[in-house]
Amino acid sequence: MDAPTTEADLDGDDGWQPAPRVVAKPGEFRPLQIGPLTVDPPVVLAPMAGITNAPFRQLCRSFSGGRCLYVSEMITARAFVEGHAKTLKLASFGPDETGRRSIQLYGTHEGALGEAARILVNDWGVEHIDMNFGCPVRKVTSAGGGSAIPARPKLMARIVRAVVNGAGSVPVTIKFRKGIHDQLLTFLDAGRVGEQEGARSLALHARTAQQLYSGRADWDAIAELKQATKTIPVLGNGDIFEPWDALQMMRQTGCDGVVVGRGCLGRPWLFGEIVDVFDGKEPRPLPTLGEIKATMQQHARMLCAFFSEKHGMAQMRKFTGWYLKGFPGAKRQLGALHMVRTLEEFDALLAPLPDHLPYPIGSIRARRCKDGRPQEHVALPEGFLECRDEDVCVDDPLEMDGG
Repeated sequence: MDAPTTEADLDGDDGWQPAPRVVAKPGEFRPLQIGPLTVDPPVVLAPMAGITNAPFRQLCRSFSGGRCLYVSEMITARAFVEGHAKTLKLASFGPDETGRRSIQLYGTHEGALGEAARILVNDWGVEHIDMNFGCPVRKVTSAGGGSAIPARPKLMARIVRAVVNGAGSVPVTIKFRKGIHDQLLTFLDAGRVGEQEGARSLALHARTAQQLYSGRADWDAIAELKQATKTIPVLGNGDIFEPWDALQMMRQTGCDGVVVGRGCLGRPWLFGEIVDVFDGKEPRPLPTLGEIKATMQQHARMLCAFFSEKHGMAQMRKFTGWYLKGFPGAKRQLGALHMVRTLEEFDALLAPLPDHLPYPIGSIRARRCKDGRPQEHVALPEGFLECRDEDVCVDDPLEMDGG
């Protein structure tokens, strides 16, 4: 039997206290207004590289009855404009996405970003563009992108302005982190730039780039950004693993909405639970292992239909450990599941797992990322933090998509 989930498996939740299990009262929370888009309840799926492709968005949407807002994984503006096949595939939408098409755009040069925004709006029918200023991984920040950009406010302003102009009436939003590290916090500057340059909402992942996904998210920073922002909504991101967390974040910080990231990995039904509590109802029961196996099989088939069986099963491998986390006996199957190539193999590997097992409560807040530690330092271009008030040009990457 596998060992149960322990405190050592959690994301550094020192001093974590469970949120009160109190559903929303009538009228307690307003729908989120992002330009012409109304999001009710005020909940957004975080764009995650290699995760929030069209099949995963469709699966999450099915549990919420089509409510909330579901953002694509990030696509690179230059590769999109130049028509690279992989990027165009990742940017595409599923058959159920006939409205409220939402995509996250990444880049460092205003020319490619502005042109990508125009194409997305005019040719692809996109109705919401999010901009990535929060990615902390080395290959992104070392090129001066992602969470590095807010450290250069004039660069950030120039590229936000380009996308807002390119998008026209379609709302543009921005997502960013607290800063590079605890000695260089940039979130208030980033919020100011976004508000001044025409962004329709701000989303703060309340960790620094150096933290990656370690430790606790600093919800006080979300409250501080909300207090500093006068004209557009502020959304909070970080440590939403249960529906009660979403309510507690809004109650504690006064933010206008929440962004759900790692908490839904292997748990797409979380969006249904969140919808329930915002509607004033107790959340639906947690699924049994048999119900999770059925969801995994549905997810795998959707990925295969979208990418082909070969590439769809390669995508599915990363999800298997998240879906089965904490279930006794599941670890014995994970090695083979992480190498699975066909749907037939996949079904055969799931079959021996007992359907009746209840959901392991201890795994809800268990780690769902490659590493629960901070990085030693954030990789940046040489001299990037010198003369931060001056403008700077950064070469636009060709491809940063996927993950």
